Amino acid sequence: MSPRVPALKFSGQDITSAWQCASILLDYPDELLLSRLDLLGDVASTLPPKIGSGLLETIEYLRRPTVSETQSEYVDTFDTRRRGCLFLTYFSNGETRKRGLALLRIKQVYAKAGLILADEQLPDHLCVVLEFGALTDAKAGLKMILDNRAGLELLRIHLREVGSPWSGAIESVCATLPPLKGKDHEAVARLIAEGPEEEMVGLDTYGMPDLAPIQGGP
Repeated sequence: MSPRVPALKFSGQDITSAWQCASILLDYPDELLLSRLDLLGDVASTLPPKIGSGLLETIEYLRRPTVSETQSEYVDTFDTRRRGCLFLTYFSNGETRKRGLALLRIKQVYAKAGLILADEQLPDHLCVVLEFGALTDAKAGLKMILDNRAGLELLRIHLREVGSPWSGAIESVCATLPPLKGKDHEAVARLIAEGPEEEMVGLDTYGMPDLAPIQGGP
C-alpha cells in the first residue's frame, strides 16, 4: 500500500503552477531564466496571494539590470552556506553514508516514472524535485518534499533571516504544504540547534552538496 499523502489546501493546478515557477526561480539566474520572467510573473499573478506573492517578490528582484551581481549573490546564497543548501537530503542525512541511500531511493522514484537525470544532476536538488512534482508525479514529488520537510523549513527560515531575495520563492513552496506537526517542529528545532549530521570517513563529492553545486535547469 502506498503511503498516505496529506490533503492540500490549494487546487492541484495552483500547486503545480507554484512549484513550476519556484523550480525555475530557484535555479541559477542565467540569461534563459531571466528571459522567462515576464511569463513567470503572469503565472504567479494568477495564483492565490498566499502562494503567488512570494514568487512575485523573487521575480521583481531578478529584474535588476546587473546580471553578474545577481549571479554572484546566488552563488553566495546557495553554494557557500550550508543552511542555504538546495539539496534536500543533506539536511535530513548530513554528510553521512545514509545520504547515498536516500539519493538512490529518489532516483528509483524518477526511474519508475520514466525520468532519467543527467550525470551532473543530483536527484534531491530542490529545483529537480519541484519540477518532477509539477510536471510528472505530484503525489511522489510531495512525498519527497514532506520526507525532507525539516530541511526545507530550515532553508526558509535561513533565507528570511538573511533577507535573501529568493526567500519569497521558498515561502511560496512552503505555503503549498500541510501545516507543520509536532514532530516536524522538533526536527526543525534540532536542525537549527545541531545542524546536519557529519561523517567524513569514506565520503566522496556525491554526498557533499557544497562541493557539487548544480548550475543549470532541472
